[in-house]
Amino acid sequence: MTQPRFNMDWMLKDLASSVPQTRHVIVLSSDGLRMAQHGSDTDAADRLAAACAGLQSLSTAVAAEFPNGDGRMRLVVIEVDGGFFYLMAAGAGAYLAVLADDDVDAGLMGQRMRDLVARIGEHLTSPPRVSGPVA
Repeated sequence: MTQPRFNMDWMLKDLASSVPQTRHVIVLSSDGLRMAQHGSDTDAADRLAAACAGLQSLSTAVAAEFPNGDGRMRLVVIEVDGGFFYLMAAGAGAYLAVLADDDVDAGLMGQRMRDLVARIGEHLTSPPRVSGPVA
């Protein structure tokens, strides 16, 4: 069974063009499947989405160690030689991932990512994949 998918590629392009030094923008499901992309080829986007699934799982496990928290991952930022990686929760079962050069404005990136998630959060939710009738 295929489900219609909201085309959000133009919104990802808007994020990339509004924050200089943005390389790739990807929306993925919690199990690592690419839902939308901008700025990367499909193979690179698929590899990044798969890696993000492990990272979000790890960060959720770490979040569970905070006794007064809700146990959910909200944002992960990784700095590496040459750039930054951002992974933000974007709805139930969906995440927004961004790769940017090392001279990106980190504050602007965080703000634009939050704005995008707030604007289209319901479209970023990954519905359960089912092959039969839902009871």
